[in-house]
Amino acid sequence: MTAAVLAGTLALSACSGDGDSDSSSSATPSVTAGSGTGGGSGEASTPSSPVTASGELEGSWLATADGRAVALIITGEQAALFTTGGTVCSGTAGKEADMTMIRLSCPSGTKDRTTGMVDSAEGDSLKITWDGPAGAETYTKAEDGQWPSGLPTAGPG
Repeated sequence: MTAAVLAGTLALSACSGDGDSDSSSSATPSVTAGSGTGGGSGEASTPSSPVTASGELEGSWLATADGRAVALIITGEQAALFTTGGTVCSGTAGKEADMTMIRLSCPSGTKDRTTGMVDSAEGDSLKITWDGPAGAETYTKAEDGQWPSGLPTAGPG
């Protein structure tokens, strides 16, 4: 289980770049500030500059849900989510109006965790309410590349 999350983290690292790539095939939703109508398409109604998530969100966050590990990694305004079982999503994290939002796109089509509102980010605890079936989740921050205590581990099957 940890291998899958670590592989996802490595995949995110390999996918990040310095912006000098001439590839235009990557379509990642962007978080924008401003007042939109919040229509169902997930697209911003008025483009504006992206707003970086606060430093409290930066880092690797881990949780378990339905017996699966969930890793949420936030760097600046970029966000990625990996779950054991193969879900890989990428997108953005940042301020929208007076809320901190996470918006993800998952190539597999899963909608469990595509739009989330950050309820709180304090110390080593991050609480997010997702619009999808995942609902409210609490994540624990991974410090210095170490897994937080209390997460279940895979045992002999």
